[in-house]
Amino acid sequence: ALLVLACWPFGLPRPAWMLAAAVVGAFLPISWLRDRIERRARRIAKALPFYLDVITLAIEAGANMTGALQHAADKGPQGPMSEELRRVLRDIRAGRTRSESLRSLSERLKLPAIANWVAAVLTAERQGSSLGPILRAQAEQRRTERFLRAESMALKAPVKMLFPLMTCIFPCTFVIVFFP
Repeated sequence: ALLVLACWPFGLPRPAWMLAAAVVGAFLPISWLRDRIERRARRIAKALPFYLDVITLAIEAGANMTGALQHAADKGPQGPMSEELRRVLRDIRAGRTRSESLRSLSERLKLPAIANWVAAVLTAERQGSSLGPILRAQAEQRRTERFLRAESMALKAPVKMLFPLMTCIFPCTFVIVFFP
């Protein structure tokens, strides 16, 4: 529609251009939504160790799991992880069991880190073991994963900078150095 409006004073665009614009117009919202989903997943993965630490501290201080989740949702930084914890708490208040609410969190987010955390919590509750050490180990593992992810991104940076260096910076440098 934008292509037709832009070309209206000159006549209708060719059908090939209209088809190309329709394809771009169809895939642009999908691409935008995929980027938003990935950005949200990165924010959740980045915030998860902090929330696990808050939940661990609350449990070790004597709170139950629901109270610890409430404390983490209230005291943690605003973001998608806080919203998801609030949604879990809303589900629990609405009558769903804690295990159902946590499983739905895992299914909703589809992140391996969240799935591991939920599985560890549910297993610990079923076996009756202490949640504190398990949550502390989960938080440490998530921090290690975050560090490794940052390290791999840092290793990819020089490769990504190579093309702009070769096309933009090196030619200008050579002109300045060799011109005089």
